[in-house]
Amino acid sequence: MNGAVSNLPNVAIVGRPNVGKSELFNRLISRRIAIVHDQPGITRDRISAACTRGSQPFIVWDTGGVAGAGESELSAQIRRAVDGAIQDSDLLLLVVDAMDGLSPLDQELARMLRRSQKPVILVINKIDNEKRENLAIDFASLGFSKSVSISAAHGRGISELLETVDQSLPAPLNIEHRTSNIQHPIAIAIIGRPNVGKSSLINSIIRSERAIVSELPGTTRDAIDISYQRNSQEFLFIDTAGIRRRGKHSTSVEVFSVMRAERSIRRADLCVLIVDLTMGVTAQDKRIAGLIQKARKAAIIVLNKWDLVKPKRKEKQTIAQLVDETRAQIFFLDYAPVLIASALTGENIDKLFAFIGKVRRAARERIGTGVLNRLLRSAFAANPPAMISGRRLKLFYAAQASGNPEATLEPPEFAIFVNEPRLLTDTYRRYLEARIRKAQPFPGLPIILTLRPRAKSVTPASRSRGE
Repeated sequence: MNGAVSNLPNVAIVGRPNVGKSELFNRLISRRIAIVHDQPGITRDRISAACTRGSQPFIVWDTGGVAGAGESELSAQIRRAVDGAIQDSDLLLLVVDAMDGLSPLDQELARMLRRSQKPVILVINKIDNEKRENLAIDFASLGFSKSVSISAAHGRGISELLETVDQSLPAPLNIEHRTSNIQHPIAIAIIGRPNVGKSSLINSIIRSERAIVSELPGTTRDAIDISYQRNSQEFLFIDTAGIRRRGKHSTSVEVFSVMRAERSIRRADLCVLIVDLTMGVTAQDKRIAGLIQKARKAAIIVLNKWDLVKPKRKEKQTIAQLVDETRAQIFFLDYAPVLIASALTGENIDKLFAFIGKVRRAARERIGTGVLNRLLRSAFAANPPAMISGRRLKLFYAAQASGNPEATLEPPEFAIFVNEPRLLTDTYRRYLEARIRKAQPFPGLPIILTLRPRAKSVTPASRSRGE
């Protein structure tokens, strides 16, 4: 079913700001995904990831801290996001701060969770040692039958918490089948400058307010992993913090956000670069495209906010012209298909999945060894490499690497045996890549040329037979 998320049980972490929810989230999944900082309100979106540390796996959700009365519009959005997490969850973890003691907001949250009629585990955090254990008594008045004292920062009590979670989760149904469905989802990083519509695109895809949308640049500070299923295919969308230039980070949190976004590019199978059509391609867009190219990742470019540009565009300015202009400005990412869309209205958003499918099919394409060698021999003959220090690059043999069968979007790699790999210039590399794309376009995928020195048993391609 389109829009369905994983069938694993859902466990939501809920609490007021700065009680250690993100620290607990990172501890449960054994990875540092959520940003942990002593500034309240850092986590603004719902972040999800699989926890496999207990006897049965589950999806754990980190939610934004819930503010009290007098909340701003952004805080109201956070509250709605928490409400959604409560509604979607099978189990709730109410996290409180033992060092701060019981607060009125803790009591308000406890009433809110009880009204949901979902099972709740009270998690008393920051019990770092035995001397602090008596601090847990303050929270007995909340009336929850299950409570665990932990230190998320030091890992104390986490095993006991996992046991309590296992006992509280609904009985697993065909867990083996369900976990097999999430082993190899396609990881898609949504990349771009602040406020270009990354979170709006995610919301348009999954048709909910999973990621918070705000006109304030930098609303998304974490790299948020969002599971999504479409036509029995699992996707993992990574909604990243907007990437600013290094000199424009106002806080250390923003520096960490940019570092997290850059890491998201590296761990993604495919990067979707969002460009704001109302502003056109900026120098920062080019820099981000360069990060994708450097990481050698599959890519798609989405020109967003078409709804704002469409009524104002010149009569002769066609969609094809907009695409051509974008390609000319981001020429080094010329392998990426370009989609014009509106995340706000949903126009052309479904076409994104058609593009993703096209890239997936291209990743399975291969060029036969004989065809490849004839193609490269022809390329060398039509445009011989330049002489460098009295030597010229010579081709002996080439073959497409077999690749990793479990990698869904692995770029095509070609092993080329030559006399001296250092004789290949960047210009000639691009020329060979262009000739390969004429035979097989590989849309959305970078072409990787791996040059190897001549082996003694290899016969030069120009003299080989049976090609």
